[in-house]
Amino acid sequence: MRLTKLIIMRMFMLMMCVWASLEGMAQANAIKMADSDMKRNPEAWMIDFSKALKWNYCHGLVMQSILQVWDKTGNTKYYDYVYDYADTMVNTDGTIKTYNALDYNIDRVNTGKILFPILNKTGEQRFVTAIELQREQMRTHPRTSGGSFWHKKVYPHQVWLDGLYMAGPFLAQYAKENNEQALFTDVALQITDVRKHLYDPKTGLYFHGWDESKQQRWSDPNTGLSPHFWSRSIGWYMMSIVDVLDFLPANHTSRPEIIKILQELAASLEKFRDPETGMWYQVTDLGYREGNYLESTGSIMFIYAWIKGAQKGYLNENYLEKGKKAYDQYLAQFVKTEEDGTCSITDCCSVAGLGGEKNYRDGSFEYYISEPIRDNDPKAVGPFIMVSLLLNR
Repeated sequence: MRLTKLIIMRMFMLMMCVWASLEGMAQANAIKMADSDMKRNPEAWMIDFSKALKWNYCHGLVMQSILQVWDKTGNTKYYDYVYDYADTMVNTDGTIKTYNALDYNIDRVNTGKILFPILNKTGEQRFVTAIELQREQMRTHPRTSGGSFWHKKVYPHQVWLDGLYMAGPFLAQYAKENNEQALFTDVALQITDVRKHLYDPKTGLYFHGWDESKQQRWSDPNTGLSPHFWSRSIGWYMMSIVDVLDFLPANHTSRPEIIKILQELAASLEKFRDPETGMWYQVTDLGYREGNYLESTGSIMFIYAWIKGAQKGYLNENYLEKGKKAYDQYLAQFVKTEEDGTCSITDCCSVAGLGGEKNYRDGSFEYYISEPIRDNDPKAVGPFIMVSLLLNR
């Protein structure tokens, strides 16, 4: 009996050691990817292959992840990298270079999230003003009849899944920091209204966009929906949910409904994984069609939502194990080491949207697979760093 107990104890200790090493590897992956992206972009305004100063969501996404590396390691080089960007972009009066609230571009709001920890550390009044500018945009941002934010002023009456991430977590954090209780209900409405209009009961997935006016060429004349499921857009929606829940009060009346939405979607996505690699396709449900490909930005967003959702108790704990396995599969499929020692993420869709005045994006299958594919797109880099840190919480 003693020998059996001793064997069991040693096996348990060995398993704990193996898991500790896996945790350490995940944090090392986060640090290596952050260092690699900082090397590729010596100034943070260069993120997203930018040639000039820009206040945009990709910058905010990557810098949010780099701030999390700083929080995890205490190494000030990560904070300094982000602060230098904020210092450059936010003028002394709190206005933001390249940002105009009256453009009503929801993408621009995401970068506002990096200002909360910077303000907390510095106390500089200009960052208060900059945060308020973006909050003010959303007070008057155009909406559908049901209250959902338009994606942009130049895309009237349209809701894109992408936009849920761009404004939701920022507004939820603002509501908590400023005790604006009514704002929590508005943020929750954005998530639940998407469930009402963009959900497909046949697949359990969500269409990329919805045109309430049904005037866009890409929209179905009866439903107003775009024709396909784009993995990254669904990933944006999932990430918005798990990040908004960080701030939404535990007793908020919409919280159970939002968690149920996450649970439904997490389960639906399992049906569309590639059985060989465990990853997801650019057009989520059509992996069998020629030209479709395994895509890294949507895949890492799904993994992030699975792992964080399970760690927070929103999803069944088995999603943590599924997420860990998917993370390892992601490393095997998409992450490579370059000759200079940096690491890269491959097979990223550079961009995809709907409509527009030039080179109209019709939302067809052919459109989604035609957009350029590149390495180290920020929409993969940022979530990869964040999920690697989650695994070493």
